[in-house]
Amino acid sequence: MSETLATQFATAVAALSAVPTSVSVFRALDDAALVSVGGSTAELKRLADTLLAVVAGEIASRSTRSHGHDGLAQRSGYRSPEEFVKATTGATGREAVTAVRVGRMVREAALDGTPDPATGSVFSSAEPWLVPVATAVAAGTLSVAGADAIRAGLGVPTENVPSAALSEAASTLVAEAATLDPDRLQRQARELRDDLDEAGIADRERERFEARSLKHYRLSNGMGSLVWDLDPESYAVVTELYDRATSPKRGVRFVSGPHQETADRILNDPRSIEQLASDTLLGLLQAGASTDSAELLGDGGAAIRVLVTAPTLESRTGHGRIEGSPDPVSIETVERLVCNGTTTAVVFDDTGQPLDVGREQRFFTRKQRIALTVRDGGCRFGACDRPPSMAEAHHIHHWARDGGRTDVKDGILLCKFHHLLMHNNGWEIEREGSDYYLIPPTDIDPQQRRTLMPSKSAAMRDLQRELAPHPRLEGAPT
Repeated sequence: MSETLATQFATAVAALSAVPTSVSVFRALDDAALVSVGGSTAELKRLADTLLAVVAGEIASRSTRSHGHDGLAQRSGYRSPEEFVKATTGATGREAVTAVRVGRMVREAALDGTPDPATGSVFSSAEPWLVPVATAVAAGTLSVAGADAIRAGLGVPTENVPSAALSEAASTLVAEAATLDPDRLQRQARELRDDLDEAGIADRERERFEARSLKHYRLSNGMGSLVWDLDPESYAVVTELYDRATSPKRGVRFVSGPHQETADRILNDPRSIEQLASDTLLGLLQAGASTDSAELLGDGGAAIRVLVTAPTLESRTGHGRIEGSPDPVSIETVERLVCNGTTTAVVFDDTGQPLDVGREQRFFTRKQRIALTVRDGGCRFGACDRPPSMAEAHHIHHWARDGGRTDVKDGILLCKFHHLLMHNNGWEIEREGSDYYLIPPTDIDPQQRRTLMPSKSAAMRDLQRELAPHPRLEGAPT
């Protein structure tokens, strides 16, 4: 069966690869042919998304929490099936999450009511009201995006809306999906849920409040992005502040009295509306943290650490780095940040290794943590992107079992997941000079071929490029 499936996939890939991608071929098409080809392309993408979801669902089933570090994704070094799918298929984070979510739905619907050959227990779908949706995806009549939209819009059963009612609504939406894009399909699902459950509006309001979240991502261009999901009331608060900061530039009129001067100043501000909003909200956050830090670990306003080599700081030529960021900042920015804070010298030896503490102390000191942060730049396991703030100091020679020393050269930063993977699943790290190598267990690679664990620190790369006689880094918390 597996060979047959692999052959079918290979045949499909070969057939699609034979389709020309030359711009000149498509330029030669008339409008009708171009539209037809576009429709076929959409159909190919829908089928590919469906196959990815089915694969992702099976990966997820072999990577559940009950498997622990022995799960398919976990023993390969990935924190979750979503990360595994993202890394092995080239999908974006959002695509991987959706594929796993819908793939689980399809798998559970297909196995619902059948016995598990390994345990004898009967499979049951965790979301039985979505069986019509999952069935349509498996049949190729509903896209993965459409299935996820219906799932999000309908919600879950409650006392007022039993599973059977939602199942009927799901069937209705599947029938309408052919004429609706995923966004409109989700709105239709939400409206249908509201029609079914007037009494549950308060419950759904509470669910939206519980779903609030703030996440941040580093973008490929070095900038950062916040994704802030707000319940309607909180959103109203934020948009009110946004409007107060930007409304004069957006054409608000009839401002008079004591607010006229402020309105004129905002109107004449050279920053764009988006820049003004960003700077204003950031200023409010900084001011609030300085005034009341009761909700924060630590005191005062936000602190950042800028990293710069001593020769660069002394000569005022070159650049520095903000800790955790791969992109350089100008020497002028470095001087401004250093001026507002204090400096900590981190001394390196000729091989690029920071200071030692030795055997007497088990845990790495604060200054050693700074040195590890400068040297490693975050979790050094594979492609893990966890920053230094989410990493732990790991002894590559176990402190208790192997008599390891608490020296920076024998320590390395790993996020909690990969730190546990090291201790629980037989992964090892070897050091040669200033280089570190990751060695997988035999169940991952019978030959245990080691791979280099490069530093994630751009500041260390700066240091290694310099030929200065004083190998030091200055860390300046501000």
